[in-house]
Amino acid sequence: MAAINKEQILSKTNYGVLIYSHILQEYYPNQTVLSLSGRTCAPTQNPFNADKSTLNIFIYKENILGNVLDREFARHTDSENAITAGDAFDFAELHYKQSGDELLQTLNKEMNLHIGEKFDFYANGKKSNNTSDTLQTKSPPMGDLGSSLFSFFKAPVRNTIPHKNVSLVQVYTYIIGDYAKKRTEKLRSIKDPKQARQYKATNFDYCTFSGVFQTRNDKALVNHSGLLCIDFDHLQNVDLLRNQLLQDEYFETQLLFVSPSGDGLKWIISIDTTKSSHGQFFAAVANYILQTYKVEVDKSGRDISRACFLPYDPQAFINPSNL
Repeated sequence: MAAINKEQILSKTNYGVLIYSHILQEYYPNQTVLSLSGRTCAPTQNPFNADKSTLNIFIYKENILGNVLDREFARHTDSENAITAGDAFDFAELHYKQSGDELLQTLNKEMNLHIGEKFDFYANGKKSNNTSDTLQTKSPPMGDLGSSLFSFFKAPVRNTIPHKNVSLVQVYTYIIGDYAKKRTEKLRSIKDPKQARQYKATNFDYCTFSGVFQTRNDKALVNHSGLLCIDFDHLQNVDLLRNQLLQDEYFETQLLFVSPSGDGLKWIISIDTTKSSHGQFFAAVANYILQTYKVEVDKSGRDISRACFLPYDPQAFINPSNL
């Protein structure tokens, strides 16, 4: 069995926040166990303190060598000091009663991180000759946003027939994995804009976050997912807007990742289409973004069947409630 280190696990669990979410779901199934706003989660129940809402989880940023290198990881405290302050691995030790490499192997298996394994994202529940297993992710409780499905399409973009339906967790796993790593690096090395667009359209898989389709056409919508993808192109400061969106006071981020080009963002939020139409929601959000952050969004997001290309982004964010 291949050795696993903490950094590998942290890179796949949003600095360790998803470790807390995974363990808490074991004690409190069918509940939203964590609510992350910016870098801090609202106080939540502590299974090691009689289920009292005394557990505080936050993302800690450690400065190394005078800001030359930063390391971020999730930590916890208990307002009643029922457990010792520590990080996600310390919390996992309390639950699994394991430590060291044994604990890391358990987290890798229980959370379906698949570190050290190769997978075929495109397989539909069948074994692949190139993989030791097919990509499987923990299914969220029914009714949670994480159970919403939408269509996934294999490249090129002219292919308008969906390959299968996927969830936010599956797409997050795709983005932080190596599926699109080489093609993303290749795209970002192409200097000619026209050639770059052609390469992206030919080589990148994509999905329609807003719904399941028979074919990629607004009129062929089978079911709306309750998700809206906001596309930001050619940003002057990607990191600044990324942090602002994660801390937005009105919209809770469900998924956020850097675009294939590297100078944009894809922001996935939830909407309620029983109250307003997809187009009305898009117009309202676009106006809000312009007024609040002085940034214009790609107007093509108004289309329900809008294709969103899936890149490689190991720092992609997923809301813990989707697990």
